[in-house]
Amino acid sequence: MSTKTERQQAIVRAIAAGSVTSQPQLVAALRKVGIRATQATVSRDLDEMGAVKVRTADGETAYAIPEFAPDRIAPMDQLRRVLGEWVAEVHVSAPIVVIRTPPGCAHVVASALDRSRLEGLIGTVAGDDTVLCVADAKGGAVALASVLSGLAGLGRGGRRG
Repeated sequence: MSTKTERQQAIVRAIAAGSVTSQPQLVAALRKVGIRATQATVSRDLDEMGAVKVRTADGETAYAIPEFAPDRIAPMDQLRRVLGEWVAEVHVSAPIVVIRTPPGCAHVVASALDRSRLEGLIGTVAGDDTVLCVADAKGGAVALASVLSGLAGLGRGGRRG
């Protein structure tokens, strides 16, 4: 039998590992790692953890956990995955870099950026489909936009497509 903390950590890992689109899918993912939980328990855990459903680039909805412990650093591979999946455009308006995402996804990108402690990034503000990234004076917004576009796999001009 697992503790609530162990179960919630396993939920975070499952959501971070890929698109979890439903609670039954999450129950099955937990079962694969030896944790038995009902859908009602998983539903309460998701609510307590602040999980939200966000629209993916292909139009489906998947769970995301927007808030993590502030001292947890997002590994660069995870940041690359989040940006590659959710970022549609990157623009510069010095000292701000503007990132466009699908509706309802900006908080996921902002959270990953905040946790990354990416050099040259002072902080972020997220709306529904837009993230404002404040660049430091040393590196500048153009350099930060270039790094973010590269991590997101965007072509020249900072746009997908």
